[in-house]
Amino acid sequence: MIRILTDSTADLPPALQGNPRIEIIPLKVVTPARTYLDRVDLDTPQFLNLLKNSPTLPTTSQPSAGEFRTKYEKMLKDGADAILSMHISSKLSGTISSAHAALEEMGGKAPITIFDSLSTSIGLGILVQQAVKALDAGEPLSEVVKVLEVMRDAMTIGFVVDTLEYLHKGGRIGKAAALMGTLLNVKPVLTLTHGVIEPLDKARSKRKGLERTMAYIQEAIGTERPMVAGIAQLETAEEAEGVRQAVLERFNCKDCFIAELSPVIGTHTGPGVVGIAGCPLP
Repeated sequence: MIRILTDSTADLPPALQGNPRIEIIPLKVVTPARTYLDRVDLDTPQFLNLLKNSPTLPTTSQPSAGEFRTKYEKMLKDGADAILSMHISSKLSGTISSAHAALEEMGGKAPITIFDSLSTSIGLGILVQQAVKALDAGEPLSEVVKVLEVMRDAMTIGFVVDTLEYLHKGGRIGKAAALMGTLLNVKPVLTLTHGVIEPLDKARSKRKGLERTMAYIQEAIGTERPMVAGIAQLETAEEAEGVRQAVLERFNCKDCFIAELSPVIGTHTGPGVVGIAGCPLP
């Protein structure tokens, strides 16, 4: 079996939880007192408590090359014929670099294909979902990677945060820094474009910000083209369900799932975020 290694920033559709083809390597949430493995020994309620009550904002770090090598070697030992290693954007994290370093340590000859999603969260989750479907259908790995490259380039992601404070402190704000200092009583609308966070707009309310996000996806994909979508949320479950219904009504959406952001991504967005990823089907 060809197996998939992704990382803990991937917000997977609920139907993929526990899928035997998928293995997950955790990133880390770092505090002065302790380093936590994302989604392993830090769940969402614990994380939110930490985020709101810690005197200093937690930081994050990627898995080491050694941790990747351990994962790869175990997966191969357990019978994987090959590994598709799919991870958070190389422009947001050093995770991909660690994966490549691990492969080099293994002599560069192991049957491992490393794929830079140029995404994270629900965007990465959608790509993993499609990889599983293609592999289950018997597609060769080389063809699966080609499809993933097309979908990666067609992925459209927008999200609305309550504040830019967390992205700013975490150093992941990118071009959205231009919005700092202009956002009194408005909600920043951001995109994840070519692997980096960029400003899209600012809105007077979360509702208007989400409407702008859906319009952005419509501009890119249209309403007739078959697509899949994901909704990301952190302490915004009710809003996310409303967005999911709106996406299903507005687009030719074959699947739309809701996922809760991982602690690592939540460290940078803060609570109150809602994101939408849309991707046309190949």
